[in-house]
Amino acid sequence: MVSSTVNVARYTALFAGVFYGIYHRRSLQKAHDHEKEQHAIHHREQLIVQAKQAWHQKQESAKDDGVVTDPEDPRFDLEKLIAKWEKESL
Repeated sequence: MVSSTVNVARYTALFAGVFYGIYHRRSLQKAHDHEKEQHAIHHREQLIVQAKQAWHQKQESAKDDGVVTDPEDPRFDLEKLIAKWEKESL
């Protein structure tokens, strides 16, 4: 038969370990969630930078072609515009 003092020490250690495990798991989960959020923010920032670069390249290529896309402009040429679109789609 085990004395009551030993049983109290065992159960105290058991409950302390369980509560420490819960606390530790929560702290690890919180750190993981924070890291995941930072990764998502960084990924969105990269996508924005890529979109800005693609838009800038598209604007630069539109300037280089000299094709007028405004149908109200007297210099508008539909054949040139269609040829430009065909070239871009390839």
